[in-house]
Amino acid sequence: MPRLALVTAIAAAALDDDLVPLLDACARAGIATQVRAWDDPSVAWSRFDAVLLRSPWDYTERLREFLDWCGRVSTRSQLLNPLPVIAWNTDKHYLAALAERGVPVVATRFVEPDMDPLPTLQAFLSAHPDAAEFVVKPAVGAGSRDAQRYSREQEFAAANHVARLLEADRSAMLQPYLASVDRDGETALLFFEGRFSHAIRKGPLLQRDEGPTEHLFAAEEITARIPGKDELALAENVLAAAAASLQLQSPLTYARVDLIRDDDGSPRLLELELCEPSLFFAHAAGSADRFAALLADTLRSSAPAI
Repeated sequence: MPRLALVTAIAAAALDDDLVPLLDACARAGIATQVRAWDDPSVAWSRFDAVLLRSPWDYTERLREFLDWCGRVSTRSQLLNPLPVIAWNTDKHYLAALAERGVPVVATRFVEPDMDPLPTLQAFLSAHPDAAEFVVKPAVGAGSRDAQRYSREQEFAAANHVARLLEADRSAMLQPYLASVDRDGETALLFFEGRFSHAIRKGPLLQRDEGPTEHLFAAEEITARIPGKDELALAENVLAAAAASLQLQSPLTYARVDLIRDDDGSPRLLELELCEPSLFFAHAAGSADRFAALLADTLRSSAPAI
């Protein structure tokens, strides 16, 4: 029976709503599955035929350590998704790479540690005169941690937020806050091995005059959603552009494409989640079993011949 490790973090294991349904589905698919924390030094990862990243949600504060761990694991087992994908996707500078390939990305200005935050922020606001509000967040981040929504009148507070990130040697991001999010939320489309599985609606996470969450991730309002044809088409284009950027030869085991609508109603890419996205099995009947069946096929096809 193939052996699979589902990777979490010691601080996150109890917070991952996908773990129990995935464990049950893997059992039905004939996979011996165990949940292990990436930061547990006692785990012998070579004992597993594959290691599937699920909720290592504290990696953003320990990125180099996490990527070093991914590198070690990839020499001992099959890491899903693979190391080059994880290294590329854990830093949101990938949005610039996708924009260069023609993907309609939410307008993003990166602020690097050697830049002056206030003039950079002022230049960003000048470039987006119609944006009543904007968002500051780190380029390496997850779960809306260290992300905050500001009005144009809060320029000085926002610049201080950027400065704090830069002083910690973290790149920052500036994006217009699209008003459609308050009405429509985000659409997250889930793909397993390149095939669309299901979608959910995520309610607005960043509230006015509310500071960044102090938890591993902000509380989310999730409901099932049928994506629009334009959203599905864009999500497929995003995955094709990512595959081209990464020179992938086969579809990714999992991917989540997070979209929001622009002021004119067109969908735009907010984030592409290829490292540790929630897969929202509870909101799509049969989705955990579909995913487990694909994992079983992957494990069988990669097993050494006897």
